[in-house]
Amino acid sequence: MLILHAFEVDDHDLPLAEIVRRTGLHKATAHRLAGDLAEVRLLDRTPAGYRLSSGLFELGMRASVERGLLEIAMPFLQDLYERTHETVHLGVLDGHEVMYVAKLGGHRQASAPSRTGGRMPLHCTGIGKALLAHSGPQTRREVLAGPLPRRTAKTIVAPGLLAQALDTVREKGVAFEFEESAPGIVCVAAPVLDVDTNALTAAISVTGPATRFRPQQHADAVRAAAVGIAATLNRRAALGHLAHWTP
Repeated sequence: MLILHAFEVDDHDLPLAEIVRRTGLHKATAHRLAGDLAEVRLLDRTPAGYRLSSGLFELGMRASVERGLLEIAMPFLQDLYERTHETVHLGVLDGHEVMYVAKLGGHRQASAPSRTGGRMPLHCTGIGKALLAHSGPQTRREVLAGPLPRRTAKTIVAPGLLAQALDTVREKGVAFEFEESAPGIVCVAAPVLDVDTNALTAAISVTGPATRFRPQQHADAVRAAAVGIAATLNRRAALGHLAHWTP
């Protein structure tokens, strides 16, 4: 695991010496373990060293919760993209961060710092605020009590102001971001809530450049897509229960 986590987002190939430096493992140990990982297709050997293998992608696609959510959400995400032609996200709450399950964008997509499989703080992203506003009280308390790093001049770093913003998100059913995670980026997001329990499942968002995208104009569409995803998840779950029911 040390070796796998030694690879960062922008890494392609890592020489063995760099793996040793990042992990603190003895060179012989790192060489042996990297060889074992290559044998089971979690790493590939390359002329420059090692790189992450497609076997990891295959394992990731077996993650049942995210895979099922993505299958159901994708038509709604595609509809949002066709409506806006801006970057569309699907994310889930993971600790104190949003983990991006999907990111759709065309040739003119905004240069948002998000990426599929990546993470961002909750307090400075539209999708993060949608998730945080509907998370459990303990998660909300922990985030508000912890450090709120300033990513831009417009990031909300005062706990009281963030708490007020989260209350508004819960009231309106939609969250906004105005250049809080990266300069020039604005966003509208909505939570996907369980139809029966109102429990948080995920959140979706549309992100675009502040120069042309007006997130308020797309709030109803994003909210409706989130409701549609929730309703489809509910129907799929009900059909699954019926399939396993025997009189």
